Amino acid sequence: MAFPFRSLLHPRYAATLVLMGVWWLVSQLPHVVLVWLAHGFAFFTRLLAKRRCAIVQANLALCFPQLSDQQRQNLFRRNIFHTCLGGLEIGMVWFWPKWRLRRFGQVVGLSNLTEQSSGVLMLSLHNTTVDTAAAVLNPLVSQTDMMYRPHKNPVYEYFQLRCRQRHNPQSRCIDRADVRGAIKAMRRGRWLWYAPDQDYGIKQGVFATFFAEPAASVTATARFARTARVPVVPMVHYRDERLRWRVDIQPALQDFPSGDDIADAQRINDWVEAQVRLRPEQYLWVHRRFKTRPPGMPGVYGRYSKQGRQA
Repeated sequence: MAFPFRSLLHPRYAATLVLMGVWWLVSQLPHVVLVWLAHGFAFFTRLLAKRRCAIVQANLALCFPQLSDQQRQNLFRRNIFHTCLGGLEIGMVWFWPKWRLRRFGQVVGLSNLTEQSSGVLMLSLHNTTVDTAAAVLNPLVSQTDMMYRPHKNPVYEYFQLRCRQRHNPQSRCIDRADVRGAIKAMRRGRWLWYAPDQDYGIKQGVFATFFAEPAASVTATARFARTARVPVVPMVHYRDERLRWRVDIQPALQDFPSGDDIADAQRINDWVEAQVRLRPEQYLWVHRRFKTRPPGMPGVYGRYSKQGRQA
């Protein structure tokens, strides 16, 4: 939903507007300084954000049982750092001039998109670089759209939409609930950025394994591809060893969808897992990926888990 900026100049939004001002100010710092700030923020996050840190640790314990306690603790610390750095880098994406951002990004495999003669469903995942990846790719092409979740705070939503779309004025952010709009966009030849690797419950999904654990998995990837009659092109984004942003676009999935919802959901989960294993410290582990559990299975997050049933 778009809001005229003058409607946001209300005392009830004062705190958020001040926060945006501070965010703009901090984001003007050189990236190397933001990296050091991220280390500092990570320290205080580990001290103060007990619930979110507990979610990260629960996810890591479930997904990497082969690691020692010390190895998991090291991975936990690196993940909190990348999560904090991701938040600071959103400020770069939103507020840095475009010329300043160009040197931070690299796209590999763009031909896997441009060789398609139709719309495309761009399969992605929730690494901590999801916003920075859009800033890297969108200036290179004109037909990308993104599915996203609107923010409840209208000030944040205003800046989120305006600053994301500034890198490509033709790009649209499509509400994740607007399934028809997403399908229509792909049928018109648009490339839709879509990340299905979160727990949205079991009503619109199935249980498929993720790191050998049953996870509520949406079937929308196969449904979008089948209904819009478009190929699914996987795309992974991450920070390289210099902490620069990189987007790797892979060849389109073959023989997808198969017509079997569980098999298709499992294939998507397997792809996401393979990418996460390459750089586990950069995945968004603060999300409760295993929130919905099959009947009879204990919750992973205590009272923040919920039971589901196979569709």
